[in-house]
Amino acid sequence: MKSGACAGPDGLENAGGDRPEALIVDDTGFLKDGDASACVSRQYTGTAGKVTKCQVGVSLHLARDHASAAVNWRLFMPASWDPASPEADADKVARRSRCGIPDRVGHVEKWQLALDMIDESRSWGIDIPLVVTDAGYRDAAAFRHGLEERNLPYAVGISSRHTAHPAVARPVQPAYAGTGRPPAMQYPEPAQTMKELVIAAGRAAARPVSWREGSRSGKSISGFKRMYSRFVALRVRPAGRGVRKASDGPELPERWLLAEWPATEPEPVQFWLSDLPSGMPLATLVRLAKLRWRIEHDYREMKQALGLAHFEGRTWNGWHHHATLVSAAHAFCTLQRLARDPKDAVQV
Repeated sequence: MKSGACAGPDGLENAGGDRPEALIVDDTGFLKDGDASACVSRQYTGTAGKVTKCQVGVSLHLARDHASAAVNWRLFMPASWDPASPEADADKVARRSRCGIPDRVGHVEKWQLALDMIDESRSWGIDIPLVVTDAGYRDAAAFRHGLEERNLPYAVGISSRHTAHPAVARPVQPAYAGTGRPPAMQYPEPAQTMKELVIAAGRAAARPVSWREGSRSGKSISGFKRMYSRFVALRVRPAGRGVRKASDGPELPERWLLAEWPATEPEPVQFWLSDLPSGMPLATLVRLAKLRWRIEHDYREMKQALGLAHFEGRTWNGWHHHATLVSAAHAFCTLQRLARDPKDAVQV
């Protein structure tokens, strides 16, 4: 049983006049004291900022600047709950039947759950113009490959430790000794980390961008504080293990590297990778990458006002049923708020 109740693209369009601009992928934790709930385990969750006993739900949200709504959910199953996994825990496996977990359900990485939900959401007729992600999805090259295979553009958060070559770099043919198989073409210089590439571009490459209205403030004309920072955008060729596909030639594909570098910070603080067009204006690239803030707004509203976290979640079907009902209630509230005043949805 999966969450299918949502505002949907038509609902958001009719209420606010614009179609959703992105599908946001993330996950949230449900803290637990006992062991009876389905798929509860000690695992990391950003909700607590540490490894703790919890359930983790992966969710998809359609979003634009002034509105967002959850359209799909999956309860993440840790490997310890999967009898087919080398990490299976006998006590947790024994609880599967009491939790009503179907035999066919096993451990699946979060990024693969996200791809499965994206496929399901598209089968419902939901248009996905862009995928925005954070958390564990950002560093999975297989997730980005999955999006590219589905012809879905993306703007995903990445670690500063990921490596890439400058866009101007080209592979060369190493010298051939005349015996054995000729060596494959390769880049003459080693790949650099994303942070190194941005720092090499220098502070002078950072441009000021204001991308949305945030919390209420009496200092601005609109009554809302503008979100503002400085950003560097570079064209790079991502490298590293798992980046190259069998269909790639010797030249790595070109992508956007976007980095936030506030004037008050000695080095960049946040990084994104995107396959949006090379002519994309910096302000648009920043605004789309920063759309992820909407999912935090949704989680807070669904947990604090609509009871998403106020549920035991003992069974597999029960958890998904509860997430569906809360998502439907949240979608209804979102549509009502947009019908009154689209600016109301901007409050954080």
